[in-house]
Amino acid sequence: MASYLITGANRGIGLGIVEQLVLRGERVFVCARNPDVDPLAVLAGKHPGQVTLHRLDVTDQASVDALADAIAGQPLDVLINNAGIHGPERQGALDMDFEGFARTLAVNTLAPLRVSQALVSNLEAGIKPRIVMISSIMGQLARPMPGDVAYCTSKTALNKVMQALALELKDAGIAVAAVHPGWVKTDMGGPQAPLAVAESARNLIATIDALTLAQTGSFFNYDGTPLAW
Repeated sequence: MASYLITGANRGIGLGIVEQLVLRGERVFVCARNPDVDPLAVLAGKHPGQVTLHRLDVTDQASVDALADAIAGQPLDVLINNAGIHGPERQGALDMDFEGFARTLAVNTLAPLRVSQALVSNLEAGIKPRIVMISSIMGQLARPMPGDVAYCTSKTALNKVMQALALELKDAGIAVAAVHPGWVKTDMGGPQAPLAVAESARNLIATIDALTLAQTGSFFNYDGTPLAW
């Protein structure tokens, strides 16, 4: 039984990953701003000891510190930084909600680093420890596109944070990578997206399973295909 911690796990891709890990018999630390609601509460009730719920606001240092205290001394094999937002309604280069832009960076870029730093000691005690950032091809510099400036920039910056973290954690034996989950039928992706949550989650887990220290600092598609920056 491996140990996983997933942020933003109350819906969408995060919830899909949790559900499949539970079926596999893994131990899962499930983190969300409000974890005490269905279906998370149902999962925790059906799988006591395997699924534990943790209240976490990834933008609040005190909340992150409380999580670290709650699982202090417990080995962690995989941290999946999944929590994220699309950003403000107005996020064009010539029409920007700057407060919303700052919030997007706080959630999508700064928070994954904050959570990762807080849990390094848990990961050092894990088996084949890995940190995975759920990123997006919308952050690729090789993919020019108009609009969604706040979201795209936050993911580009997340990829750079991931690279730096990978370099600093390599000697500790912790692999770090960014993964694009695909265009998925979620609240953010919309009903027109081609991928079901279960398909994305299944492929993401396989890609995470295959991640090695030799690949640290890399950017992958959900199916494990390397992506350009």
